[in-house]
Amino acid sequence: QVQLAESGGGLVQPGGSLRLSCAVSGFTSAIGWFRQAPGQGREGVSCFRRIDDRTLYGDSVKGRFTISRDNAKNTVYLQMNSLKPEDTAVYYCAASRGTSALSLSPHLYNYWGQGTQVTVSS
Repeated sequence: QVQLAESGGGLVQPGGSLRLSCAVSGFTSAIGWFRQAPGQGREGVSCFRRIDDRTLYGDSVKGRFTISRDNAKNTVYLQMNSLKPEDTAVYYCAASRGTSALSLSPHLYNYWGQGTQVTVSS
């Protein structure tokens, strides 16, 4: 069984930074970050694949967000810089087992955390 727990959300001013953490237990083949704003669908933000450490980013966050991991702590991070009001959403950590795909399609992820709110506002 895989369990995920996000932390690190909060209120930040435009242009600011936040780092989200996802504590992971259990075997996974890929970890992704997704977000969902009110009234919108779930959007893929970033992911990495364990087999080769390749990463993928959504177009709206390229150059601003960075995904990383600390294997010793079983934790995956999402460093978010140059935040914009449109980044406001609930951010979810998700895990995939058994797939080798590097993808931001939510349906490929089997396990999801509870989410953490990120609000970008002055």
